[in-house]
Amino acid sequence: MKTPKISEAVVRRLPIYLRFLNELSKKNVQTVSSQDLGQKLDLNPAQIRKDLAYFGEFGKKGIGYDVNYLIEKIRQILKIDKVIPVALVGAGNLGRALCNYNAYLKDNMKIVAVFDSQKTKIGESINNLKVKPMEELCDTIQALKVRIGIITVPAMEAQHVANQFVEAGVEAILNFAPMIIKVPSGVRVHHADFTTDLQSLAYYLEE
Repeated sequence: MKTPKISEAVVRRLPIYLRFLNELSKKNVQTVSSQDLGQKLDLNPAQIRKDLAYFGEFGKKGIGYDVNYLIEKIRQILKIDKVIPVALVGAGNLGRALCNYNAYLKDNMKIVAVFDSQKTKIGESINNLKVKPMEELCDTIQALKVRIGIITVPAMEAQHVANQFVEAGVEAILNFAPMIIKVPSGVRVHHADFTTDLQSLAYYLEE
């Protein structure tokens, strides 16, 4: 029997569920129904049940989901129940903001190294991370077992950085540069494009 292919849309909804479940856990809420989740997240309860059912039977009819148990399971599904080291290239304003946000993350995905090609930035400290030169990227990534790379460099440099990440053995890349980068089939890329998001949001404005 073939395992059903999980769509990207389902995977992208899991962190949304996890964020809300964590909020419930902080309030000592022990159980939640798909109806409650749907109402709070503005999603179809049937869709939520279907999304979770891809990975197992986590709820009980008439009771709902055990909040802490579901948190644990979603973390396992997303593979963030284990430490995932992340490296960032581009110590500009956005890169700095992401490194500083690092301090507030409670999940196991942490930026453990930051790099830049500008000599004036080398050696600077950002949230206890010292900016390293690009020449040290490959050795550092392999030494720290970095699996995810973040790109926050100008568009013209993005592909070159992506190539270096791939060569160093990074398995996934989050690209903030306004440019589509190309990588081998074994490497996953997500593009975080503020301009595209803003332009698509403008479509929904009233005339």
